Amino acid sequence: MSGGNLTFFHVGKAGKINKIMDKYQEALAASKVLSDDAAVAAEVQKIVEKAPEYASPEVWQFLFSSIDLTTLSTEDSVSSVAKFTQRVNDFDNDYPQFKNVAAICVYSNFADVVKSHLDVPGVDVCVVAGGFPSSQTFQAVKVADVALAVEGGADEVDIVLNVGQFLDGNYEDLTDEIIELKHTARGAKLKVILETGALKTAENIKRASVLAMYSDADFIKTSTGKIYPGASLEAAWVMCQCIKEYYQLTGRKVGFKAAGGVRTSEDALRYYAIVKEVLGDEWLCQDLFRLGASSLANSILSTMTGEEVKYF
Repeated sequence: MSGGNLTFFHVGKAGKINKIMDKYQEALAASKVLSDDAAVAAEVQKIVEKAPEYASPEVWQFLFSSIDLTTLSTEDSVSSVAKFTQRVNDFDNDYPQFKNVAAICVYSNFADVVKSHLDVPGVDVCVVAGGFPSSQTFQAVKVADVALAVEGGADEVDIVLNVGQFLDGNYEDLTDEIIELKHTARGAKLKVILETGALKTAENIKRASVLAMYSDADFIKTSTGKIYPGASLEAAWVMCQCIKEYYQLTGRKVGFKAAGGVRTSEDALRYYAIVKEVLGDEWLCQDLFRLGASSLANSILSTMTGEEVKYF
C-alpha cells in the first residue's frame, strides 16, 4: 500500500507474521532536527532577543496580510459570519493604504457563506474541518466534511492530526488519513494542525511534523487554540527546522502557520523572526507563512496606525 511520497511493505503469513518495513520510520530516524527541549529553548531565546530588530512598517504590513482572520464560536451563524465577511470587504475602503488579510477562517459549514459574501480579491476562504478540534470522528465523516467544504468554496482546509493515533504509534492509519483528506481537498491547500500543546515535547513535535509533511501536507500548523495550550515559539522553531530539512531532502516547500494564543504585535513579530532566521526570506510570503488569529488583527492594525483600533 502506498501513500504520499513513501511506501509501506507488509509481509505476513497466516496472520502470524506481520513485519512492517516502514518508510515513515526511516524518515523519522534520519531526521537530524534538534529535539532536546532545553537546547531548543536556548535557540529560541537567541531569536527572541533579536526579534525587535525586525520591526518596521513593512514587516507590520506583511504580518497583517498573513493573518487568517478567524471566527470559530459556538454562536457563529449565517448572519454573524456574513457580517464578519463584510467587515473584511469594508477594510479595503476604510484602510486603502493597507493590504487586506490573507484569508477568512470559519467552520466548514460556513464556507459557502464566506464565498458568497466575500467581494475583495486576494482573500481566501479557509475552513477547519475533519472533526475539528479533536479529530475524533469516523474517517468517512472527515472525508465528507472536507469534500463538502471544498464544494462550498473553501480554498484552504485546516485539519487536525489524530493525536491519539500518534501517541499510540499508529503511524500507518495516521498518515493514510492525512493523504486521503489531501486527495479529497483537491486543489485546496491542506494545513495539518499538530496540536503541539498536546504533543508537549520537541521530539514529539518533530515526529509529527515529519509525518504530516511526508503525507503531503501543504502547511503544518501549531494548534487549534481550543483544548490545549496554543502556539509556542519552541514548537515553531522545531517545526520550521523540520520544514527546512524536508525541503533540502525533497525540494518541496511546506508552509508554516502559528495559531492559538498569538494575540499581540510583539507575539507575531517573534514568529516572524523564527521563520526568517530558520527558513529565510523565501518563506516570508502568504503562500508559506500564516498567522491564525482574531484579536491579533486589531493589535497589528493599531501598531500600523499608531493608535488603538478595534476594527474586527
